[in-house]
Order: sequence, then structure tokens, then C-alpha cells
Amino acid sequence: MLCKFVIEREVPGIGTNSAEGFCAVASTSNSVLAQLGTRIQWVHSYVAQDKTFCIYLAESEELIREHARLSGFPANRITEVVTLIDPTSANRPAASRVA
Repeated sequence: MLCKFVIEREVPGIGTNSAEGFCAVASTSNSVLAQLGTRIQWVHSYVAQDKTFCIYLAESEELIREHARLSGFPANRITEVVTLIDPTSANRPAASRVA
């Protein structure tokens, strides 16, 4: 089963990257993901001035660390997501576990 993770990557100046720069970063990540197979998937990333917050599905934290090592991207903090809440959570008795 794939679990959801948030990966915080400290990358000075990433927020000022060009479209070509983001293309290169995504291409590098995609190449490593292809090597690692279906046990890990990149969902998307939020880019701030000096860091990114990447959402991944993976079998384990170790697999995310392997992706970071092979891609050359830092993985300063890896946090497993245990549930998801949003405004509609007020209308439900309990939040469900996130895959």
C-alpha cells in the first residue's frame, strides 16, 4: 500500500527558478521515479521562496530517501500524512485515513 508523504526540501532561491529550470528539476525527478518503479509516485509540489513541499505516494520513507539520494535533491523533512481534513470535515463525524 502506498502512503502519502510531505517532503520539505530546502533549496535556496527555488522560488525564482525559470520555467526551464522547473522543467529540468521535474525531468530529473521523473527519470529517477522511472528507475524506482511503481512503489513511489510524485503527486505535485508547492514552491516557496527557498523551499519546496512535495507530495508523494510511496511504500516507505526509505524509498523517498532513495529518490532524494539518486536525484540529488535534499529531503530535509519527511512527514507521513495520516489523514486529510478540509472545510467539509465539519459535516462529517470523523476524517478518514489517507492513502
